[in-house]
Amino acid sequence: MPAATESTSLSAADSFRSGQSRVVIEHVSPEIDGGRFPIKAVPGDVIAVEADIFADGHDYLTAKLLYKHATDADWTETAMTLLVNDRWGASFVVEKQGRYVYTIEGWVDHPASWQHEIHLKVADGQRITSELLAGAQYLDGMIQRAGGKLPGKEKKKTSVSTVEESADVKSLRDMAALFRDENRYDEAVSVAESDQFTFFANRYPERQHPTRYSHELGIEVDRAKAGFSTWYCLFPRSASQAEGPGGEPVHGTFRDVEALLPRISQMGFDVLYLPPIHPIGMAHRKGKNNSVICQPGEPGVPYGIGSSEGGHDAIHPDLGTVDEFKHLIAISANYGMEVAMDLAIQCSPDHPWAKEHPEWFKKRPDGTIQYAENPPKKYQDIYPVYFETEDWQNLWNELKRVLLVWASWGVRIVRVDNPHTKPFSFWEWVIAEVKREFPDMIFLSEAFTKPKVMQELAKRGFAHSYTYYTWRNTKAELQEYLTELTQSEMKHYFRPNFWPTTHDINPYSLQSGHEPQFLIRYFMAATLSSNYGIYGPSFELMEHVPFPNKEEYLNSEKYEIRRWDWNKTNKLTYLITLVNRIRHENAALQKTNNLTFCNASDDAIMAYLKTSGDNRLLIVVNTDAYNRRAATIQVPIWQLGIAPDQEYTVHDLLTQAYYTWRGEWNYVELDPYALPMHLFRIEL
Repeated sequence: MPAATESTSLSAADSFRSGQSRVVIEHVSPEIDGGRFPIKAVPGDVIAVEADIFADGHDYLTAKLLYKHATDADWTETAMTLLVNDRWGASFVVEKQGRYVYTIEGWVDHPASWQHEIHLKVADGQRITSELLAGAQYLDGMIQRAGGKLPGKEKKKTSVSTVEESADVKSLRDMAALFRDENRYDEAVSVAESDQFTFFANRYPERQHPTRYSHELGIEVDRAKAGFSTWYCLFPRSASQAEGPGGEPVHGTFRDVEALLPRISQMGFDVLYLPPIHPIGMAHRKGKNNSVICQPGEPGVPYGIGSSEGGHDAIHPDLGTVDEFKHLIAISANYGMEVAMDLAIQCSPDHPWAKEHPEWFKKRPDGTIQYAENPPKKYQDIYPVYFETEDWQNLWNELKRVLLVWASWGVRIVRVDNPHTKPFSFWEWVIAEVKREFPDMIFLSEAFTKPKVMQELAKRGFAHSYTYYTWRNTKAELQEYLTELTQSEMKHYFRPNFWPTTHDINPYSLQSGHEPQFLIRYFMAATLSSNYGIYGPSFELMEHVPFPNKEEYLNSEKYEIRRWDWNKTNKLTYLITLVNRIRHENAALQKTNNLTFCNASDDAIMAYLKTSGDNRLLIVVNTDAYNRRAATIQVPIWQLGIAPDQEYTVHDLLTQAYYTWRGEWNYVELDPYALPMHLFRIEL
């Protein structure tokens, strides 16, 4: 045995036991950054675990996947099976919200190796009297593990019921006696090779010198809303349908938002996301179209948070009171919706923090505070918070307090503005702290930034993440990006939330106002991702006029109150309502990672399969919003249990048309000016 060195933390006994453990367990999947971060799930998800498991020599191995909820005292085990080339796998279902842990244990399976040796020797015509005696010793061990007693041994406890113990122990004793009886040799050989021996060896395994994987890996199981949600964004101040004396918009209130809930709910949305609803500062207040000159009566930007009326824990008085906001939350719940608030960690120069905690802001050499910039953009009305302040602990605790205040109002969903400009360590801490008191809380990361930064935020605790979907337009771009999201390691921790537009982003692809393009971009967001959202009335009404040469809106709602025609409907409104109903009726659309792209003969026709049990959907989209396209689609019938010559029905849930198809390749044709998509349910 190697001599112990100062670098090892094992005692002599531990070193000896470690030296007897022959199994190697490595390359476990899923495992995020060596177990540093948990994977994500919702109740009912199947967690499929794989690992490379092997040992020296030719002995047989046994491997178990161990898992438990954080509140459980004992591990639950499930057998792993050999897949290919020393790769093993097993799965389990997470049944409830909270933290789960899982790991793997493996050992050399001596009884299985013994039985394999028996098979070989019997086939070779060898007499195995001595080997049967060794088998009897293995049976003695099974008797003890089954609760039986050997001479001179105390009875051991077992989880098997008393009736099963008695029956199993009797059978095992009979088998052991048979193996030791030379007069019943042929019968003993038959039993040694039998499934009966295998059954008992698996039921009462000889678990000598097991190797336990070095990490207990985590699973953060959020509530179901984290896995499937449909968001609608609106500015409450633009919710009024009234006009001022000169026809100007009237500042909306929470009561005005309540009047819109039946419409939004009927369209199928279950999250109502509100940009900041706090008092807005007067200092350097921005005017229309981000003008540095604010005209009298202009409301300012909601992201310029804070005034003499309060900061992040206060409500803009023109919107209503805290009690009226709580009433909005309660009424929304009656319509099956939750209200999501927007956490923007920044301040107007008038924010109470700027006066009470000047140390939370970085000062320039002349003693003034630098306003926020994202060149060439300038935000003169906003002070960024300085997270490197010496008083960082009080800053962190204050931000935690704000979130807990919101939670006390009834908020359980928070969209975070620009989280990538704040420390990762802060997010990991504050999300965990808030969820300790309010485990139902869901955080959405609004971080349109570098891929690794977006991924790190997801690892640190954000349940949802904005994505690059807004800028992925061609079939090739979409398939490449969705493959990364759903097939790489990202699928275990990064939950995409697709938005065709936002109140900040008017993408070039939609600035033409071309109706088919809006239909396509909406439809793909709603069917590719189980979580998606729209920028409310602006998107519904296909607002598209840009600020010159920018991916922003002219006359943006961020800078002024808008009066929307809430009674207007169009083809897009109808499609949104229909697709949301289909999403709720078809489990295959309630997951993101169950995505399989299908071959199509046209480079603009994109087809993808989404399944959940017997719910099998084939979705076909013409990504060319200007031209009729046709293609043959290769349906993966082998994945669906359909024979090559078998007829099957595809039912278009959008038009209620039925088609009879046969085999793999079938023809589609899509006119963007009619309807540029099919949403087929495959019905056998």
